[in-house]
Amino acid sequence: MRKAPEMPELNTGSSADIAFLLLIFFLVTTTFDTDKGIIRMLPPIVEKQEKSESKVKERNVFVVLVNAKDQLLVEGEPMDIRQLREKTKEFLLNPEDLPNLPEKEEKDIPYFGKVRVSKGVISLQNDRGTSYGKYLEVQNELTAAGNEIKDQIAMQKFNKHFDDLPEDQQNAIKQYVPVMISEAEPKNIGAGKGRK
Repeated sequence: MRKAPEMPELNTGSSADIAFLLLIFFLVTTTFDTDKGIIRMLPPIVEKQEKSESKVKERNVFVVLVNAKDQLLVEGEPMDIRQLREKTKEFLLNPEDLPNLPEKEEKDIPYFGKVRVSKGVISLQNDRGTSYGKYLEVQNELTAAGNEIKDQIAMQKFNKHFDDLPEDQQNAIKQYVPVMISEAEPKNIGAGKGRK
């Protein structure tokens, strides 16, 4: 009787190495979604005694509210998001020292000398039903207003963009035009019980 021909053996010794290399390749080249958010420096904790003493006058607060229907209300009046940046800049600068805009106090600031600085604070409030996209859009406009002011002053004073200045000059501009954004905890302030 004739023997059946033997099947040649496959060398599978390198298969594990190839699989391992493919796994490493896909791990290295694959991108993973990362959570994105807003980078903010939180203010330091204020002592209880200081809280009662530091009351902010109504004229020094710029109230920006986004309700549950994603409608923007600035100082109680409806406003289009495209107007927010200019209104914020007007509030922060108060160039004509108008009585309905923030008070100013005199400070001695490096590179600027004795100048009158705004006491204005932006109060950003939103409803629990506010969409995250609208919240970010409002945040971006407020931040952009502050950045444009800083850049404008940097160009006037130092003939350079704010980001191109050394740290001491940037700090001087931040003192000259402080941009303080106070964010309140979300509340149920808008119409309805949230978005549907």
